Amino acid sequence: MALIEISSLKKSFGELQVLKQITFDIEKKDVVAVIGPSGSGKSTMLRSLVHLEEINGGSIRVDGDYLVQEGNYAKPQDIKKITAKMGMVFQHFNLFPHLTVQQNLEIAPGLLKTEAPDAIARRSEDLLQKIGLANKAKAYPANLSGGQKQRVAIARALMMNPQILLFDEPTSALDPELTGEVLKVMKDLAEEHMTMIVVTHEMGFAREVANKVVFMDGGDIIEANHPEEFFTNPQNERTKAFLQKNLK
Repeated sequence: MALIEISSLKKSFGELQVLKQITFDIEKKDVVAVIGPSGSGKSTMLRSLVHLEEINGGSIRVDGDYLVQEGNYAKPQDIKKITAKMGMVFQHFNLFPHLTVQQNLEIAPGLLKTEAPDAIARRSEDLLQKIGLANKAKAYPANLSGGQKQRVAIARALMMNPQILLFDEPTSALDPELTGEVLKVMKDLAEEHMTMIVVTHEMGFAREVANKVVFMDGGDIIEANHPEEFFTNPQNERTKAFLQKNLK
């Protein structure tokens, strides 16, 4: 059984149909790059997986449990349990400006009270070491570069021990020279077999790190394949046109 099963997903904002019958599976350890032009429904699809968007039809099953089945959502306590299996990293970091880096990492697990404060502190220190920011534990977000903020946001998501990490264009708000440090952390996670879905404009990442590439346009999945086949032998004319424009 796939770790995430997405079936016939539909979403409209008024008259505008943003997702049209989106169907695909995510296996454990997959790194899926979702690419496509702006407005193609990529972020809406991703946000629907963690119930930040409510869908109008279709099903989402995570690790065997239905978040939504044929348009009908699970009970609120079950939704909470299912979405807790996923961590989300946003385009604009969403760090708490009044908390230090370490406090940003520790606030959510601290509120849950599922482990002792010293265990939480050890994990946050380990994660900051892992992302190369151990020396920034006491710093505030305002004193960090964009790349550092995004690395902290990734570490914060990992603090909740998710089975799956979702990234919504994690480098698009960064200067090009800061993009590499964030992609390196993501590449390291892929090598550790973290299951990831990454909405991205970074074709290099999609080609080198992902094991599946999904191309969306106009609310549809136009093409999905292994990176080698996807980039060297695209089947659809829309895919070819997109790649021609974006592979320079």
